[in-house]
Amino acid sequence: MSRSSPLSREKIAAAALAIADAEGFSSVSMRRIAQEMGVGTMSLYYYVKTKADLIAVMDDALMGEVLAWSLPAGWREALTVIATRTRDVFLRHPWALSSMLSAPPGVNAMRHMEQCLQALAATTMTTREKLALLAMIDDFVFGYALREAASDPKIDLNFAKAQLATGAFPRLKEAFGKGRPPAMPDRFRMGLHALLDLAEGARLSR
Repeated sequence: MSRSSPLSREKIAAAALAIADAEGFSSVSMRRIAQEMGVGTMSLYYYVKTKADLIAVMDDALMGEVLAWSLPAGWREALTVIATRTRDVFLRHPWALSSMLSAPPGVNAMRHMEQCLQALAATTMTTREKLALLAMIDDFVFGYALREAASDPKIDLNFAKAQLATGAFPRLKEAFGKGRPPAMPDRFRMGLHALLDLAEGARLSR
């Protein structure tokens, strides 16, 4: 590190994210971060005291990536922007889906929640309905990101193909007998919009 680039919690978090992206979360340690930043390990402890503190600053950096600079006026469009940004962050950092679960909410997580509630501020939803909808959107986004992170085109399908050849799984053979079906590029948008349609329809029918 040069004298013009002093250490900070933000720079430590950025280095930790880069290591996790390149080598996996298990490779993140104070020693590895210090090596990446070209400083002594002990110098980091002035800024980040414990492993839990390190996880907290990493999570805060991730949530900073989720935040949108501005949102559309319509609540559906605003939530679509937020959900899409959240999905993109977890696709860039798939290890975070499991490794950041223990992180306490930081300032950027609170800003994210504030932004979500602001998107719904002009609706007639109750606070309980707003929180329920946001929780369902989170469930959908995280589930989508988990599935995407787990999908690997290099997975050996020979066992599955042999089982399909036995005739014991006719419906699976019909769906997958020629290999993986073509990807549906709008699957995320379609699923999110279906969820928003259900939420809007349920509210309007009350």
